[in-house]
Amino acid sequence: MRITLNQQFKSRVRSLRVAGSATLAAGFMQGALAQQATVLPEVTVTSSRGAAVLPLAASPTAERERLAQVPGGTNLVEPQKEARLATLRDALDYQPGIVMQDFFGGTDQPRLGIRGSGIQSNPVNRGVLLLQDGLPLNEADGSFIIGLIEPRNAAFISALRGANARSPGATALGGELDFVSLTGADERGRLRLEGGSFGRRGAQAAVGGVGERFDSRVSVSSDRYDGYRHHSASRRDSVQANVGFQGDGGFENRTYLGWTDLAFQIPNVVPKDRIQSDPRGVMGDGATPQDQLLNVYKRDPRRDATQLRLVNRSRWGSDTLRQEVGVYWQDTDDLFNNMTSHTVTHSRTAGAQWQASGRPAGRDGALGWRTALSWADSAMQRDLYATNPANGTQMQRFGSYDLGAQNLQALAAADWRLAPDWTLLGSVQWSHLTRDAQSRSSAAQLNQDWSFATPKIGLNWAATPTTRLWANLSRSHEAPTFWEIVSATVAPNSPATAQAELVRLKMQRATTVELGGAGRWGEGAHAVHWTAAVYRSVLADELISTTDANGIKVGTYNYAGGTRHQGVELGLSGSQRMGVGALDVRASWTYSDFRFRGGEYAGKQIAGVPRQLINAEVLYRIGAWRFGPNVRWMPVSTPTDHANTAGAEQDAYALLGLKLEWRDGPWALYVQADNVTDRRYASAYAIRNQATAAQPGYLQGLGRSFTAGLSYKF
Repeated sequence: MRITLNQQFKSRVRSLRVAGSATLAAGFMQGALAQQATVLPEVTVTSSRGAAVLPLAASPTAERERLAQVPGGTNLVEPQKEARLATLRDALDYQPGIVMQDFFGGTDQPRLGIRGSGIQSNPVNRGVLLLQDGLPLNEADGSFIIGLIEPRNAAFISALRGANARSPGATALGGELDFVSLTGADERGRLRLEGGSFGRRGAQAAVGGVGERFDSRVSVSSDRYDGYRHHSASRRDSVQANVGFQGDGGFENRTYLGWTDLAFQIPNVVPKDRIQSDPRGVMGDGATPQDQLLNVYKRDPRRDATQLRLVNRSRWGSDTLRQEVGVYWQDTDDLFNNMTSHTVTHSRTAGAQWQASGRPAGRDGALGWRTALSWADSAMQRDLYATNPANGTQMQRFGSYDLGAQNLQALAAADWRLAPDWTLLGSVQWSHLTRDAQSRSSAAQLNQDWSFATPKIGLNWAATPTTRLWANLSRSHEAPTFWEIVSATVAPNSPATAQAELVRLKMQRATTVELGGAGRWGEGAHAVHWTAAVYRSVLADELISTTDANGIKVGTYNYAGGTRHQGVELGLSGSQRMGVGALDVRASWTYSDFRFRGGEYAGKQIAGVPRQLINAEVLYRIGAWRFGPNVRWMPVSTPTDHANTAGAEQDAYALLGLKLEWRDGPWALYVQADNVTDRRYASAYAIRNQATAAQPGYLQGLGRSFTAGLSYKF
């Protein structure tokens, strides 16, 4: 359980000064952002005309104002308001346009999809630019390990869907998600304990404080999960810290440290009939030849990843000219055994980003501008080993590569108030990307580079004081990652014949048009907020990754016939008085119609994304209590293969949940039940060109489970 402060920033900072001074005495420096009340308007100023300006440690209110200037679909998520916050889906549920599909239900690698970008990758590792405090979490080749994210440390999550992304490095169709860290000015400290079914337990301890010029915060968290399915245990340990300094003349600086250790077993896929007959089972539980060949217990598929990350950001200036510089470095070790091969990667990534923005005083500030430069470089060493089918250990090395990715990108943007209620926004990004691969064991080499421009134009109309409508037209580009460029082929019954190759791929490109709006009905605490967006993207050379008959990735190719992504994203949230209490409602509907336009699968639905996904929650609030049901509903079946083979679909399902919350001052408590009807269903699946229900390809979803948690904020 979490409690989010509703006081204004100045009063919050004053209340924390005494604790911050005590922390300083203990040797941990704190608190710049509470320096002077007169500084605050300059730091958090927002504008109804164009891009808002935010401090390094922005508040959700300020971020909401900034997102209101984007002429397209956005999300603002406040995870600290959630009852349970163990996984990324806990944080991102009920968000229109963001599709989360559980793999194993613990701290593993859920499938994240926004407008279909990167959904073909397995494991999901591309298609969206993940940011932490405004700087990329992705490696320079565009890949990421989604399980490394610690949602408990986020004050808010800002999502700009599709080509609405604003970061100079965000050119993919999926857009960007920024996880903005809690600081010492946000809370003095927190203790959180969670536990539940199937061995789930988690804990977090955080302490922060504020002084005259410094603030700081340290968060330590740990999660363990025995797993619903056999061979699906997971764990994650994380340390997140930051210290901020505020100088004279509006200067701010903040340093971040992050360390995460992630490990999880992979229960892998099963034939469709076992979803009903053995929802917790894996290959190896049966006596068939298929079970003997793909025995999970012997092959021991798993992933172990550790990452150390350092970031520093500085900001200075005024509304006329404001500049920001950020640098980051991260070191990642990753071992991934996908049943037949071990992929061992060590990567070091460094990057820098400079931004400048301004709004000249002339013409009542009707014209604003923004420019940015970003650079990122990743050096990776990747080794491929065949997996011993008898005990899951490494056999011979069949691939060894030095991989290098570099990105140099520039952005120029402007917004112009055409009339009191109309604002025109435009931007253009120029990118030069390189992806170089060199074998250390042979003469194989593949160097690729791309240069391209990504223009965007949008229009915002304030139709009423509470309603905003928008339209935009944009281009997007996505280069392949090294997970697509380096391809491994290992037959499960012949590990000695394992082979690796370098695959030349084209860049995926798309043109997108979007219409939408957002607004509210009512005022104050009982207002109802709505958002709606409809989009259509026409893609060329979409990157398609598929798996073999055993559910193991075999490669990636560019689809030559052209594809189309279109959809509708609707969201509703708010509170209405009812009797002596109030009814809190939030709901989202994400409709995705992704199809092949021509070629081999012309007219077929692209596998990987539910055609419809509905999430809804209704809680009755009375005093310190809230309780009620929620539902996660996929009302129609989803093809698991691009040929749309009858009988091989992921069947429709509806999952009913119940939640009880209690909040009283610094204390919070919750009890939550998920899938209370114990529905047996497939939560996700392996994507194929053509599949049958008898092939292993389905991941069983979690059964009935209960979770309880206690939180104390001081």
